[in-house]
Amino acid sequence: MNVRTTPIAVTAKPPFRAEHIGSLLRPSDLLRQRARFAIGEINAAELAAAEDEVIVGAIRMQEQIGFKFVTDGEFRRRSYHSYFYGALGQLRIDTIGGAEAVGADGDGGRGAQPVAIIGSRVQWTHPINVTDASFLTKHSQLWPKITIPGPCALHFRGSDAAVTASAYQDVDQFWSDIVAAFTRELHALAAAGCRYVQIDETAFAKFGDPQVQAALAARGDDWSALIDKYIAVTNRVLAAAPEGMHIGMHLCRGNRGGHWHAEGSYEEVAERLFNTLAVNFYFLEYDTPRAGSFTPLRFVPKHKSVVLGLVSTKVPELEDAAVLERRLDEATKFVALDRLAVSPQCGFASLDTGNPLTVEAQRRKLELVCGLARDIWGDT
Repeated sequence: MNVRTTPIAVTAKPPFRAEHIGSLLRPSDLLRQRARFAIGEINAAELAAAEDEVIVGAIRMQEQIGFKFVTDGEFRRRSYHSYFYGALGQLRIDTIGGAEAVGADGDGGRGAQPVAIIGSRVQWTHPINVTDASFLTKHSQLWPKITIPGPCALHFRGSDAAVTASAYQDVDQFWSDIVAAFTRELHALAAAGCRYVQIDETAFAKFGDPQVQAALAARGDDWSALIDKYIAVTNRVLAAAPEGMHIGMHLCRGNRGGHWHAEGSYEEVAERLFNTLAVNFYFLEYDTPRAGSFTPLRFVPKHKSVVLGLVSTKVPELEDAAVLERRLDEATKFVALDRLAVSPQCGFASLDTGNPLTVEAQRRKLELVCGLARDIWGDT
């Protein structure tokens, strides 16, 4: 089956027909070098050289497969959020006390929820991802894509209580600091020639989960009111972003070692998410029935695009291309084909230890995404 019935314009700017979320499985050699660095066997320059080498390899792999953009696989990061927030102060988001994930025996169940620690004010003092973007530009002619965590991640993982525990007396000041920090980073990236940024938002897709709603209520938060607050904050960042920068949002449901943090349809958040949030394209996780149907896509306005995350990074089994084409055909009942694209649902290694699949399985899944894009749109 082929859902393409009329010619579709070739995409020259993000989002592209074939996408991936950013992180890639860390090569075993890099993990060994990082372990050596941790015990003092090699220095920072030697570690950086090892990172440079494997990042160039990742760039070449993405080029060979057919993507129109490249990421550095997040090979310099332990996790997608710790790298960024750690550069803004005494800030971290992690599991507390070594909490184990539900389903840690390998069945890919619900993972332990990370918690935010806000030990200082949020302050941008230097570019965080500019060196990474410049490295990509130096080694590839393709679009450099940089991923950053969402501006609401700290609050979602900690609430007002975490904000005011030691660093702030005024929550509004915290939000002003967040907006200022993200704005300065986006402008630094633009000045370095990076025009493609993906925000990894950990909240919006999770608000439809009854268990998440209950947990928020238990700490005194109204989940529906938080949606409005988070949209308002994110819109402040987007309004201040550099002109000409393409910013998309990935809605993450949790991705740690093959486990997840939330389930449920987008229905309860869709109307506000697609119409009030001022982002022009979304990366939506649709790899399992836990995400619900495509029906919430009926709220997507005609000037916005959706990247459907149909390929799972949590399991090694390769999806059937024919099945994915049928799913795309189903999605066109709500969003026109020329406003759709395809990707894995999330990164392959949100944490440096990665998800439970091999580098070979990762490549097959990325090749599947590009092959599907060529079959359906005639372009990646």
